[in-house]
Amino acid sequence: MKKNNLVLLKALLLSTSRINCLRHSDDKKKKKKIIGGIIGAIVIYLMIMAYSVSICIGYAESGIISSAPKMCALLISILGFTFTLFKTNGYLFNFKEYDMLMSLPFEAKTVAGCKFLYMYIKSLPWYLSISLAMLIGYSVYAKPGVLTYPVWIVLTFFLPIIPMLIASFLGFIIARLSAGFRKTNIVQTVLTFVFVVICFSLRFFIEDMFRNDKVDKTMQSISGATEGVAKYYLPVKWFSGAVTGFSVVDILLIIGISAALFALLFSIVGRSYRNINSALKSHAAARKFRMQKQKKKSVVSAIAFKEFKRFTGSTTYIVNVGMGEVLSLLFSIVVLIFGFDKVIGAVTQGAPLSAKMLQPAIPFIVYFFIGMLASTACSPSLEGKNYWIIQSLPIEKKTVYQGKMLFNMCLTVPFMELSILLLCISAKAPVLNTLLYMALGIGLCAFSTAWGCVCGIRHMKLEWENEIEVIKQGSAVAIYMFPNMFAVMGLTVLSVFLGTKLNHNLVTGVFILISAALTALSYKKVLKLSK
Repeated sequence: MKKNNLVLLKALLLSTSRINCLRHSDDKKKKKKIIGGIIGAIVIYLMIMAYSVSICIGYAESGIISSAPKMCALLISILGFTFTLFKTNGYLFNFKEYDMLMSLPFEAKTVAGCKFLYMYIKSLPWYLSISLAMLIGYSVYAKPGVLTYPVWIVLTFFLPIIPMLIASFLGFIIARLSAGFRKTNIVQTVLTFVFVVICFSLRFFIEDMFRNDKVDKTMQSISGATEGVAKYYLPVKWFSGAVTGFSVVDILLIIGISAALFALLFSIVGRSYRNINSALKSHAAARKFRMQKQKKKSVVSAIAFKEFKRFTGSTTYIVNVGMGEVLSLLFSIVVLIFGFDKVIGAVTQGAPLSAKMLQPAIPFIVYFFIGMLASTACSPSLEGKNYWIIQSLPIEKKTVYQGKMLFNMCLTVPFMELSILLLCISAKAPVLNTLLYMALGIGLCAFSTAWGCVCGIRHMKLEWENEIEVIKQGSAVAIYMFPNMFAVMGLTVLSVFLGTKLNHNLVTGVFILISAALTALSYKKVLKLSK
């Protein structure tokens, strides 16, 4: 990239830098939020590093520590591909500062390339957390040569570029296809949903292929599986060869192909970049419009409906928040078709768990999908620069948040109830148990809604240029997601354990009371924060 083009990248980074804001802002309250967000991010990175080190420990105990470099490359590649796929629409296409950037004296491909590099730099701490932690674990047990350290660290910066470019190209194709329709946002959302669901489905097909030795008999172990992946995804093989064999060819392949793909992709994207963004930012008007009688609604319902329109009007919002609901429904349908025992056996890899033992965990299994991200965790921040309008309205803040919580309940409860019902039918759960599981599902949705709203209000971020910064990278979302995710995993195991010792209805009743108490506490906190 030319030197003068680096000015654009620098401006993008400085405009959203927490450190830069911390240095120049005089707002003490804002500084406290920034410091809290930085501390929260550091905690998350430390958790990722601990998990990565534990992988190396497990590899060492199993005698396959030599596969650690391949696993490191694979994890970074998967993370880079996934992150980029969900962010492409908000970063490369249909972003709010498009008009301002395109008015500057830069080519379209330069703007697109800078936006990609901005996305890469913002995600870099995640990749470095995994890589440096696995390097530490690998060095302790494998005791590699001195050259391994600089080669490993340098190639870490290039390793995520190839999967990110692949995901960006797929996002470009989705945007290009959807730009040809009148309902661009709907088409783009549907195409993104379809592609993500296909990616999730491929995971299970690949696991089944490895498990049944359809590719190679050597893929029965973790080491064999990573070796198999390296045969098809060459950057994994190149990274391993570079850090273990110090292969100059492998080093040059990673760096050279990353640079070549970058130049090629944004040369292609630049040709239709303006047309795609113009199509995505335009809205088709109805040909036959008729003024109808307006219906009177309560203020809370009106705010919930407004949030619904905001939800359906943003591909980034609907894909990230609504993906859990879609996956929960698809999962329950698959379980109903193929059988509870068979699917659960495949997921747990043959663990001695029967359908009856897992019945108390059904609400938590569904909640693992649906509670992935509550709309209330990001919706307060999505008001952005329009927040002053809400403050000027003759409406109490608690009413605004009640409307946002009502929308999340309307979004999650139907999917929760239907998914639980389908799983209970497949597991042949008694009617009373099913009703209790559905009641617990409502309680979990209520807790997710209230707790997400607490996080959204406490860590509200109104100054943002791209909604991705709120939906995917906001402190409120991170603080909501990670404790919630680990708590659900623990409660799933606990419910199965208690189900083997106590009556299932008694266990479910206890969890209903606990979820109701936590919901009440969170709701009271919302009311307190809204004053």
